[in-house]
Amino acid sequence: MAPSIDESNALFDFVVQKGNGVKGLVDNGIKMVPERYIQPPKERILIDKKIMNSNDDIDQLLVAIDLSKLHGPEHDQVVGTITKAAETLGFFQVVNHGVTLELLESLKGAAHNFFAQPPMEKAVYLKEVSPSPLVKYGTSFVPEKEMALEWKDYVSMMYTNDDEAHAQWPPQCKDVALEYLKSSTKMVRILLEILFENLGVSLDEEKFESLTGLKMVNMNFYPSCPNPELTVGVGRHSDMGTLTVLLQDGIGGLYVKLEQDVEDEWIEIPPIPGALVINIGDTMQILSNGRYKSAEHRVRTTSSESRVSVPLFATPKPSEKIGPLPQLVESDGVAHYKQVLFGDYMKNFFGKAHEGKKSLDFAQHDDSA
Repeated sequence: MAPSIDESNALFDFVVQKGNGVKGLVDNGIKMVPERYIQPPKERILIDKKIMNSNDDIDQLLVAIDLSKLHGPEHDQVVGTITKAAETLGFFQVVNHGVTLELLESLKGAAHNFFAQPPMEKAVYLKEVSPSPLVKYGTSFVPEKEMALEWKDYVSMMYTNDDEAHAQWPPQCKDVALEYLKSSTKMVRILLEILFENLGVSLDEEKFESLTGLKMVNMNFYPSCPNPELTVGVGRHSDMGTLTVLLQDGIGGLYVKLEQDVEDEWIEIPPIPGALVINIGDTMQILSNGRYKSAEHRVRTTSSESRVSVPLFATPKPSEKIGPLPQLVESDGVAHYKQVLFGDYMKNFFGKAHEGKKSLDFAQHDDSA
C-alpha cells in the first residue's frame, strides 16, 4: 500500500528505494499530486499559454522532414532544412527514416508491457541490485538530488554488443529495442554526415564510432497525473550526447524552448504519426563550436492517460575527449569550449538535478566569466 502523501520519507522509500515508481502511487489510487512532486511555479508547464511569436521559420521546423527525398532532386533543400533546424531550434522530425511503422508500434507496446509488470518484477533492475550493469530501472532523474521529483519511471538499456543485449536486457522489450537501435543507427550516420559536411568536415568511420560509441535505449513511462499543472514529467534539460532519436506516442507533451526568445517561451513538438524526433545534444554543440544548438526541452504530464516515449541516445564513449573541431576553431578564431573527457562530462551531468542547459558550463573555459 502506498504511504500517506504527507509522509515524505516514506513516500521516497516507496517510490524510489523499493522500486514502486510513480506508477505505484497511481495504481494505489492517489487523488492529488504528493507535495514531493510539486514543482516551483516557474518550472510548471501551462498548456494554455500560447506561443505569441511563432513564425514561418519555426512552423516549418515542426513539419516532418522526408528523408527519402535525400535521394532525389530535393536533396539540397532537405539538407538545408536539417542544418537550419540544428542551428536554431535543435529539434526536428523525420519520416521515411528506415525504421518500420510496425517496429515503432511494437516499441510502444513493449514499453507498456514492461511497466505493466508487478513492482517486484521491475525492481530487480534497480541500480543497486540489477543483475546486469547494462540495465537500470528507476524513477525521476536523480531523486537524491532533486527538490521536486519528476513524474516519470524509466528503464535504461546500454548497448555493448548483440549477445549481451539478448542475454541481459529485459525479455519484455529486448528484441524490439535492439532492432530499434540498429535501424536508428543507420539514420544517425546519415544525419551526422549531413551536419558535418555543412561544417566543412568529413565524417569517416573512425570519427563516427568515436561520437556514437556508447548507445542507450530508454523506455519512459509517464503515468496519468491527477494534477498535471503542478508537476512535470521531465524538467528543463538538454541531452548530453551527440544525437537523440525519440519515438513519442500520440499523446504529446514534449516542449522545446525557443532559445532566441527572452520571454522564456516554449513550443510543443506535436506527435506526427510514423515520425521520429531528432534532437541535437550538448556534444554536438561543443564539437560545432556553438554553431549547432543542443535543445533545452521538458515534458508535461497529462490527466487523461499514461504516456510512453522511447529515446535512443547516441553518445561518445566515456574514454573519448570532446572539444570544438580544430577546423572550426581555426575558421572562427576562437574555441568557445574546452576539451573535456566525456566520462567526466557524464559524471557531472548525472550528478545534478535538471537545470536547463547548465550542464554545458562544465565545458566552458574557466576564464570565460
